Formats: sequence, structure tokens, C-alpha cells
Amino acid sequence: MRTRILGRTGARISEIGFGAWQIGGSWGDVSEEEGKRALNAALDSGVTFIDTADVYGDGRSEKIIAAVLKERGGEGPFVATKAGRRLNPHVANGYTGATIEAFIDRSLGNLGVETLDLLQLHCPPTEVYYRPDFFGALDQLVTKGKIRNYGVSVEKVEEALKAIEYPGVATVQIIYNIFRQRPHELFFAEANKKNVGIIVRVPLASGLLSGKIGKDTAFAADDHRNFNRHGEAFDVGETFAGVPFEAALEAVEQLRSLVPANVPMAQFALRWILQQDSVSVVIPGARNEAQARSNAAASALPPIDDATMAAIAALYERLIKVHVHQRW
Repeated sequence: MRTRILGRTGARISEIGFGAWQIGGSWGDVSEEEGKRALNAALDSGVTFIDTADVYGDGRSEKIIAAVLKERGGEGPFVATKAGRRLNPHVANGYTGATIEAFIDRSLGNLGVETLDLLQLHCPPTEVYYRPDFFGALDQLVTKGKIRNYGVSVEKVEEALKAIEYPGVATVQIIYNIFRQRPHELFFAEANKKNVGIIVRVPLASGLLSGKIGKDTAFAADDHRNFNRHGEAFDVGETFAGVPFEAALEAVEQLRSLVPANVPMAQFALRWILQQDSVSVVIPGARNEAQARSNAAASALPPIDDATMAAIAALYERLIKVHVHQRW
């Protein structure tokens, strides 16, 4: 497993992390034991970065992580969590130092730690990024010792660019994959200048870039790929990367010819992301041990050649860009 530095946190972490949304909820039925086995498989494969959130299963994901790490003992991985989406309604004026501190206290309990390695704002309304007083409150929470670092999880490139104007923002989590290429046009370079760590989520476009989803694939009622297909519950960009399902399936079919015969498409899609040196870590999720091991194995793949990279860029321009590029 190759490693990279997580921006100004200074932490050296695995370039493939473990996204713990699936083991919390909203991805169909994943039992607690399945979740534990998936996480253990990732850690056994060299993963040293875990990303979760307080709303994944209403704390279930954080508690599963705590149980696994307690059982394993020894030096633990870097664990990042997120807060803010517990606000109801989820509006900008709900983001206060006191509110976030209360959410942090809950996560500290769920994870069984005294200090969070990294607290990320969980896709707050755009207005929040224009409130320096609130980011000052986050600085105070670092001083109090409740968090070592803080960052933001964003929906839009605009939000990411605004966030890194604050010197305390150590990381930005953003959607980036073969179907969402805009971040590498400007944002990655700007983040690199400021030594901001980049955490890439939705790397497989909710499974589309595994090549295993077809037009007849059925999703469980409690799977966001069913109930958030058109953005009914949260930003539609989180589901299938915001690409209309049929257009995405057509692009996946054309992508197949670019994937080496002996490489799973999911690993190929992760390797594409890792071509960007500015990326600190990519956080695919996993429902089971096999997926977790396969994701981790992507770190060992050789770089994708220039001709193939150009072909992927052309595919994006031809089939995907019109649907997503200016929206996020």
C-alpha cells in the first residue's frame, strides 16, 4: 500500500482509505458483523485512513469503527468524521460553535476517543463558507483539544475554493472521479499551493464505475441509489455522481474497452484518481471483505498510460460533461 501526506495535518496515510458510509446505512442491508469484517479486511490490507460521519446510521458507523479498533488494539489508523447534517432544518444559521461542539462530543463518545483526528463540516450550505466567525470557532475547538484538525466536505468547487482561504482548513473532501473531472482544472492546484489535503469521495460514482450495475439492477428501498436518484433526500451529486443513470451506463460501456483485461473496472477507476499527485487519499466504500480487499489492491496498479488518460478525457467531454461540469 502506497502512502501520501494528508496536507498540513502532516499525517502519513494510505492512499486508499475506507469510506464508512456503507457500514452505517443508506446502502441496503449491511449487518454490523459484515461491516466489521469489511473494515478489518481493509485494515489488514494496509488501509490507515477511515472516513465516517455522525449521521451514517445515526452513529452506527462510528460505533462499529470504535469496536473494531478496540478489538484490534495497537496503533490505530487516522479516523476522520463529519458533523453538521444532524441539524434539522439543515440551514446556515444552525452552524454555531456550540452546536458543532455538541456534535463533536457525541462523536467522541461514539468513537471512544478524547480527541478527533479530523472533524469535517458535512456539506454545509454555501453561506457557511462566507462566515469567518464560524471558522474562528473551529479554531477554538482545536485549542480546547477536542479536535486535532478540521476540514470541510463540499458539494461544489466554489465552496472548496472559498474554504481554503481560511488558514485553519487542513483538508477538503470533494467528489472526484471519471464522471466528475472539474476539480482537477483549478481546485487541485490551488489546494496544493496551500498544502491542503484532498480527500476524494464517491470515487466509483455509487458503484457505476465498478461496471457491475446495469439498467435492470434493483436497489433496496433504503439504498440511496433508489430513494435519492433525483436528489429527493440530499444533493443528487452524491448519487451516481449526479449523472443521469442511462447516460452513465452508456459511458460505462464505452469505458470497458479502455480497462486492461486483468484489472477490475473499480480498481482502474481508483487508479485514475490516484494519477493526481494532489490527491491525498481516495475513500471507496465497501459492503463486504472482498470489496474492501479489492479496493485496497488498486494502490499496487501501475500508472495509466497517457493515451488511455486522453481517451478517458475525451469520453467525459463527449458523454458526461454536459450533465455535471458546471453544476458542481
